[in-house]
Amino acid sequence: MTAEHKRLEEARDEKISWKKWGPYLSERQWGTVREDYSDNGDAWNYFSHDQARSRAYRWGEDGLGGICDDHQVLCFALALWNGRDPILKERMFGLTNSEGNHGEDVKEYYFYLDSTPTHSYMKFLYKYPQQAFPYSNLVETNRGRSRHEMEYELLDTGVFDGDRYFDVFVEYAKAAPEDVLIKITVCNRGPDAAPIHVLPTLWFRNTWSWSDGGSKPVLRRIEGAKHSVIHAHHTDPLFQESLQDYTLSCEGEPTLLFTENETNNERLFGTPNAGPYVKDGINDYVLHGNLQGVNPEQTGTKASAHYALSIGAGETAVIRLRFSDASMNLKGSPFGKSFDEVFAARLREADEFYRSVTPPSVGEDEANVMRQALAGMLWTKQYYYFDADKWLEDHHAHPLHGHARQLRNREWFHMVNDHVISMPDKWEYPWYAAWDLAFHTIALSVVDPDFAKDQLNLMLQEVYLHPSGQIPAYEWNFSDVNPPVHAWATLFLHSTEQALHGKADIDFLKRAFAKLMLNFTWWVNRKDRFGKNVFEGGFLGLDNIGVFDRSAPLPTGGYLEQADGTAWMALFCQNMIELSVELAAHDLSYQDLCSKFVEHFAWIASGINRMGQDGMWDEEDGFYYDILRLPDGSAQRLKVRSMVGLLPLCATTVIEEWQRKQVPRVTESWLKRVKRMPELLESLHATGPGHWGVANRGILALVNQERLRRILTRMLDENEFLSPFGIRALSRYHMDHPYVFSVHGEEYRVQYLPAESDSGMFGGNSNWRGPIWMPVNALIIRALLSYYLYYGDNFKIECPTGSGKMMNLFEVSKEIASRLTRIFLRDEKGRRPVYGGTEKFQSDPLWRDHILFYEYFHGDNGAGLGASHQTGWTGLVARMIELFGRLDPQKVLEAGKRGAFVGIQRP
Repeated sequence: MTAEHKRLEEARDEKISWKKWGPYLSERQWGTVREDYSDNGDAWNYFSHDQARSRAYRWGEDGLGGICDDHQVLCFALALWNGRDPILKERMFGLTNSEGNHGEDVKEYYFYLDSTPTHSYMKFLYKYPQQAFPYSNLVETNRGRSRHEMEYELLDTGVFDGDRYFDVFVEYAKAAPEDVLIKITVCNRGPDAAPIHVLPTLWFRNTWSWSDGGSKPVLRRIEGAKHSVIHAHHTDPLFQESLQDYTLSCEGEPTLLFTENETNNERLFGTPNAGPYVKDGINDYVLHGNLQGVNPEQTGTKASAHYALSIGAGETAVIRLRFSDASMNLKGSPFGKSFDEVFAARLREADEFYRSVTPPSVGEDEANVMRQALAGMLWTKQYYYFDADKWLEDHHAHPLHGHARQLRNREWFHMVNDHVISMPDKWEYPWYAAWDLAFHTIALSVVDPDFAKDQLNLMLQEVYLHPSGQIPAYEWNFSDVNPPVHAWATLFLHSTEQALHGKADIDFLKRAFAKLMLNFTWWVNRKDRFGKNVFEGGFLGLDNIGVFDRSAPLPTGGYLEQADGTAWMALFCQNMIELSVELAAHDLSYQDLCSKFVEHFAWIASGINRMGQDGMWDEEDGFYYDILRLPDGSAQRLKVRSMVGLLPLCATTVIEEWQRKQVPRVTESWLKRVKRMPELLESLHATGPGHWGVANRGILALVNQERLRRILTRMLDENEFLSPFGIRALSRYHMDHPYVFSVHGEEYRVQYLPAESDSGMFGGNSNWRGPIWMPVNALIIRALLSYYLYYGDNFKIECPTGSGKMMNLFEVSKEIASRLTRIFLRDEKGRRPVYGGTEKFQSDPLWRDHILFYEYFHGDNGAGLGASHQTGWTGLVARMIELFGRLDPQKVLEAGKRGAFVGIQRP
């Protein structure tokens, strides 16, 4: 067992607070929904980046490469100034949705280089130009570009020309749970000496200015200490259990600057300030020499240690700090020999930990990609605080308090979110998204299965889950509908735990199953309009994939029956069947619930596979399509070849022989059902005596063998879905053959777009019309492995279509996974497809091995697109590297599902 694994066990079993301090600060709190108190709900523009340095936040904090406690009471982060910028660099800058020609977009270069799951060691890199940061240039140039032009990036401005920039590394190492060593390393990459001001900053989140916020804490200088020391003291009983007295020791003799984390009302609104010292006081002191900006008494709620440096060309400066519980008895100097020894030990332990979870067969470059993907996911944990009751009351929109104002999330007044959550991205998506989170847990389970389980539990708790059973989608509109993938993720984590520990957490399964039952019932009651076992749901996470905005009223009137919504529900049924089988081994009453979901699956299968002109399956094309139901009762297929039509093949699960034996009543009931109603077997892929697969396995699938072959023939066609870098979201066929639908003289068009969207639908920076998305690719790979468990080598298909090369479905799944991982790996020319034509990232040795895990990827060349730091579900690439680095096809067939989906031979 590695030292990091031991810390994980101590955190779980002994409740040692190894995870109390972590990278839980957002990179952007400005421009978020929680901070929006506008009349029109324009969150992006109500609280701007320009205001952020002067305005205290209500619900959270942001910072540069920072850490905080798990309730974000006390925060630490870095501030920088190059002597030329108009403001201190205290947080990440980017474009709001209205400013970017492809929607909101961070315009900074920063990298999450390393982290262990307990954050015992972390490393962050920020690349800081020595010229003035081109804020206005970035805004004005991008605002002037059309959606058909590329984004204007920070490298395009020329501020990195001649390598005139600093590499600023921030590293953390924990000597103990409440003793965090901090090292800031600043490297001048330019040809000349250059000044830089480094300001490590400690501050309290402003809780005291709001109702029920408690008393005001204090930071003050400790006099007489050998080094500059800031003492943090919080006396409020709300926080005393977790946070009382801490010290930040700063090596050397930096100037300590103190102010208050209070809004500068005079600057922003022309009204009086609460006191003489405000949030931007340190900014004004450093940049403009404003002595009135900082408190000469050296006390406040925000404090910085000011290091003014001049670093020679190619030289490096190191700043060391130590953040500790003040009650700890640190022997000797906080920066003695032990400081460097702790750093060396934690880095060594991090290396040992990642070696233990990385298959020996994985190459050095793959291992680097896997480690950075997981580090990115661990860095993208964020404290998320949202009390909907208080928020709605603040907005005078609370439905229980007689307020008539209509406002987003008005029906979610029960919510109290107060947790560290895995975010898609802490800049562009500094809020949770339910279906993203389910995929996050799959990747996080490689390094921290306990945290992954906790994350799934969160969305099912009563302070998240709506009383109706709906899982909240995301903060822009909790009532939107995300695909129901929580049951799938729960099943995956259950299998992971069994593989790792040889036993199941039955309490976890029972709690999850009960809440998932509520969610399933919500779907059946709300999204099956006429009880026909075909489902709607709106865009279902796929944003602008359709002819119309599927979450808005249709221009034709009527409604859609969605192939993806129906497939998601079939998969939900299958997952619940498997979970109930697991629980039936401990409680026979779950057999009845298992029967319920088997029946549901059969009816859904008959609904999606309904024959005739108004069915979703198109026999001529060999593909599934959405059905448009018009007000006059007529119907037509919307014949767009997209991920919507591929998702039905993902609704498949293998039934092992031991599973059938655990629920004999269910098996007997099902066999009687199909004997009485043999037509059920015409609409789905199910097996019985005489038709078992490899190792007597059964299968439940929406897609039978013939349809599977037809769908795969399209999916594996490089002129349609199969890209050199994975499965496209839309067939390339639609590049030259766009699908056009006309109504009331207006034309609606779907055309293959391998890169950015050419419309403003859903913000304009989320395109499902051609690019490659990691989560749905992962589901396809999982489905192919399921089919392989059933068929083994008895089912082979040409891959790619037309190549003459026949593969079994394990080989096909591995081929797709290989193409996905290829996005990030160096090719034979040493170039990484993810960075496209950006030469700095391709050839500069100080850039090329720092990986960014984008939201989605160019459908033809693999270049990263959308949110540049959405490691979240793109972090699934780590799981793919880990999984296929271990899997052997023959051993998979022998091991069954757990071997196929979790990985066998894990330590």
